[in-house]
Amino acid sequence: MSPTAGLGLKSQHYVEALAAEDEGLWFEVHPENYMTAGGPRLRWLEAIRAKRPLSLHGVGLSLAADADPDAHHLLALKALVDRFEPFVVSEHLAWSTHRGVHQPDLLPFPRTLAALDRIAANIGRAQDVLGRTILVENPSLYLPLTGHDLDETDFLIALTRRTGCGLLVDVNNVFVSASNLGYAAETYLDALPADVIGEIHLAGHDADEGGSALLIDTHGAPIAEPVWALYRRLVDRIGPRPTLIERDDDIPAFEILMAERNRAHGVLTQRALAHV
Repeated sequence: MSPTAGLGLKSQHYVEALAAEDEGLWFEVHPENYMTAGGPRLRWLEAIRAKRPLSLHGVGLSLAADADPDAHHLLALKALVDRFEPFVVSEHLAWSTHRGVHQPDLLPFPRTLAALDRIAANIGRAQDVLGRTILVENPSLYLPLTGHDLDETDFLIALTRRTGCGLLVDVNNVFVSASNLGYAAETYLDALPADVIGEIHLAGHDADEGGSALLIDTHGAPIAEPVWALYRRLVDRIGPRPTLIERDDDIPAFEILMAERNRAHGVLTQRALAHV
């Protein structure tokens, strides 16, 4: 079965996920939740993997930190990759550790040439240990930073060319960042080469409290119609890519998430049929 549209696997949905028979369905997990020696989580994941393709979407490598990825974390990730053989392994273009201190967030950085060198080296180290290429996800941004040498799309493209990694394009992140920083989401997406895009994420966002125009990438709301429109535009240009529906807060019933998943599946299959 070729993966089309998938869901983030949540513990409250294990039974329904295991029973689902929808064409092209796949599941994504954060590997950090499964870096244990045993227990019910791993048993459930083995059962899901026996029926469905799986992706691992990391939050702990801290690729943009000013230090190498943690060696113990990388080895634990490799053990999961070897055990579950995911069709995709991905990480965020962000940092979350500094001098041994872990921050509970995915933090931004100035896109300098020095940062390009450092992050490319970290991606290379991760890929060497894992024995495979990874995808890197574009961030959500909330405030302008100074000191950039490169636009975000140029930075992402340079990383792919230097390291052989691919891109996980989060369309909601593009929409949120474009709204907050004042650029056109369509222009951003159009600048990304089709050949480096390996996966797409769709998620919901919310306005900040107090009537602010600031948008927050909450993963706690349905996917907004402008994000769906950007998604269709992107798929029309690059062709079908495995697409994930992300929901990490205010998680609804499985069938509600499946309705969004089935909408994405429809977009992908329509695009595929139009070019047969």
